[in-house]
Amino acid sequence: MSGYGRTDLTEELLAWADVTMQPHRFGGVEFQLNETEIGHLHGNRLFDLLLPKSERDRWIEEGKASPHHMYPDSGWVSVYLNTEQDIACAIEIARSKYDQIKWKGEMKND
Repeated sequence: MSGYGRTDLTEELLAWADVTMQPHRFGGVEFQLNETEIGHLHGNRLFDLLLPKSERDRWIEEGKASPHHMYPDSGWVSVYLNTEQDIACAIEIARSKYDQIKWKGEMKND
């Protein structure tokens, strides 16, 4: 893993069309598409995403995410960025969320 998980994840997400990064309301940084949050990073090794409950459960069952570190029964998941595989999982989940946000935006414009 080059440097920190944050660096690798940040570089990947900012390479996607129209993704922006700004301070998150609870600290760290937030990634957005069309003013909708994709996910946010706390420090260098913790990435949180809000998902529909069924998707949240699937990612957890697949071992690609953990229940949220503060709100384990919510739709939030946490991905601890300790290995290259963790970063790959975070990117996979974030890409799924990105695609959903993009699709919803396209549906509104039709």
